[in-house]
Amino acid sequence: MRTILLQFLYLLQNRTVLTMLFIINFLGTIYGYIWYAPQLSRTEPQFLLFVPDSPTASLFFCFAILGWLLGKNFKLMEALALITLMKYGIWAVVMNILTLAETGSIGILGWMLVVSHFMMAVEGILYMANYRFTLVHIAIASVWTLHNDVIDYVYGQMPTYSSLYKYADHIGYFTFWLSIACISIAYYSFKKRNNLNIVQ
Repeated sequence: MRTILLQFLYLLQNRTVLTMLFIINFLGTIYGYIWYAPQLSRTEPQFLLFVPDSPTASLFFCFAILGWLLGKNFKLMEALALITLMKYGIWAVVMNILTLAETGSIGILGWMLVVSHFMMAVEGILYMANYRFTLVHIAIASVWTLHNDVIDYVYGQMPTYSSLYKYADHIGYFTFWLSIACISIAYYSFKKRNNLNIVQ
C-alpha cells in the first residue's frame, strides 16, 4: 500500500501531469469567470476583484503550477491557492447540496459544480508537499481570505444562490469558520514541513 501511495505521489510531480493539470485549471478558471459574468455585470467596480471566488482560487493554483513547471516556488500564490481551493471547493459543494435539499434538484450543471469544486479542494491538499510558503505568505493569504468574507457578507457580494438567500447570515457564519479552518490547515502544512526539515 505504501509503495502504491509513493508511486501516486511521484506521478503527481510528472511534468506531463502538471501540464495537464495547468490546462484543466486554466480552462476551468475561464469557465468560472464566464459563469460569474451576470453577477459581475451588476457589481460595483470596487468589488469586482473579490466576487469571482472559485475561478480566482483556481487562477492562484495555475500560477503555483506554472512555478513548479519552471522549477520555482511562487510562495504567495501557493498559500493563496491552498487556502482558497479548499475553502471555495468545500463551500460550493455544501451550497449545492443545500440547494438540492431546498429545491429538490440542482440539475446536471449543479452536479458538475459539485464534482469540479470537490476536486479543487482535493488538488489543493494533494500538492501540499510542493508548497514552500512561509508564515508571512500565510498571513497575507489570510487577510485576503477574511477580507473577501467581509466583502461577501457585509457588503452583500456573495455568490448568487437565490434559493439560499434567506440563509445568508448562517452561510456567512459558516463561511467565516471555513476560512479559519483552511487557514489552520495551511499553518499545519507549514509547521509539518518545518518539523521535517529540522529532523532531516
